Amino acid sequence: MISADELNKAEEGDLKSIEQICKATWEPLYRFIYFKVQNREEAEDITQETYVKVLTYLRGHKVPRENFPGFMKTIALNLLRDRWRQKKRRGIPINFEELNPEETASMDHQKAITQRLQIEGALAKLNKDQRAILDLRIIKGYSVAETAKLTGKTEATVRTSQYRALQALARILDVHD
Repeated sequence: MISADELNKAEEGDLKSIEQICKATWEPLYRFIYFKVQNREEAEDITQETYVKVLTYLRGHKVPRENFPGFMKTIALNLLRDRWRQKKRRGIPINFEELNPEETASMDHQKAITQRLQIEGALAKLNKDQRAILDLRIIKGYSVAETAKLTGKTEATVRTSQYRALQALARILDVHD
């Protein structure tokens, strides 16, 4: 546990207090970060960055005494989110010189055909009512009320049938949440 006295001294720049705080918080902070990233090198980097941010913040601000470890975890989470956003923005590196547009388009087209055939095969395994409900609701875009009128069923029955049909379709296609 970190005392308020140690935090006060650390805010004033006392190196022994800073060292004590680091010794007391390093392992739980590292484990918390490692649990999130599942990579030793990245966890070490983020842990170091967290300490740099915390120590920089200590010099100019008062930090929460009652939950200092939580404060550190919040900073670590913010660093993690920043990294994830940067990775997301960067995307997948592509070597444009090796890229063949015709081949890529052909692969996408083949994948689309394969998916369509799988879905058509799965739909064929549904019963007639389920296929009709999915056709009207999803493929043709009719409302629940319109589908009920067209099929002669109640709106509740249409909703239930649609739900069950989608569940059956997911089982057939082996789709997991």
